[in-house]
Amino acid sequence: MPDNTKKMRLGLVGLGIMGAPIAQRLRDQGYELTVWNLEPDYYDRVKDSGAQWAQSPAEVWRASDAVLVCVLGDDAIESVCFGEDGFAKAGAGASVLIDLSTTSPDATLELGQRLRKEVGAEWLDAPVSGGPKPARDGELTVMVGGNEEAFHQAEALLRVMGQNVTYMGELGSGQKTKILNQAIVGANYILMAEVLAACRAAGIDPDLLPVCLKGGLADSAILQRIYTQMSAEDFDPPRSYARQVDKDLKSVAHYVDELGLELPLIQVAVSQYRRYVEAGNEMEDGASVSRLYQDADRKE
Repeated sequence: MPDNTKKMRLGLVGLGIMGAPIAQRLRDQGYELTVWNLEPDYYDRVKDSGAQWAQSPAEVWRASDAVLVCVLGDDAIESVCFGEDGFAKAGAGASVLIDLSTTSPDATLELGQRLRKEVGAEWLDAPVSGGPKPARDGELTVMVGGNEEAFHQAEALLRVMGQNVTYMGELGSGQKTKILNQAIVGANYILMAEVLAACRAAGIDPDLLPVCLKGGLADSAILQRIYTQMSAEDFDPPRSYARQVDKDLKSVAHYVDELGLELPLIQVAVSQYRRYVEAGNEMEDGASVSRLYQDADRKE
């Protein structure tokens, strides 16, 4: 990649809840950007930024020095890499793929090795955490795995998107770290929902709880952001989708099982979130899982 990252031609595949604000951030910072999304109408989210539309992932790859991918899961990223009109069909183009998605460690290893073999490009797994507003403001947390030299070449670009960028080790390490991140987040979504239910049952003003606990040991970004969102029932438009949190928690459960661990707190979170999503709430805001407790029967 060029030493001067501002001269890099970037590509981005995936213009969803996280991809669109990342695209806008990159354009704000002066990067030339070519984009593609499976649903073409998503281009409207970033069209005014000056990002250029491509007709396929292969076209994005040809037009770019580095390509970022922000899609939903293993099947989606495999498709944009190796499917019809995928990156591997481009012939020539980018030298590195930066996967911002939450992808399984196994798929990361398999696809990363295949990309290097078939295309000659490096793969950095760089899943992000923070949400749409931090993505728009360049304040994401980025956890990175892959070739260390490739990381250092891409680090300046990653720091345009993230206020906290950490190299975690070899390929797949970023995704393993993201699984642990999602365990913390997912379990806390359920904990915040239960705390809110208990707060209301106790007759305490739920809006005062994060004010009262601010700065104490119980304080956290989850309490200040997610709990307050739950308390206000501020779920429209969605900041995240329940189906995504559910998918991430299933990945956590699968990885915990692979490690041979029995972690009951995580299992409860997985079970409760699955229950909420299977009730038809896939496209609701992730924090709206608090509704699971609104009509819960109180123990007599």
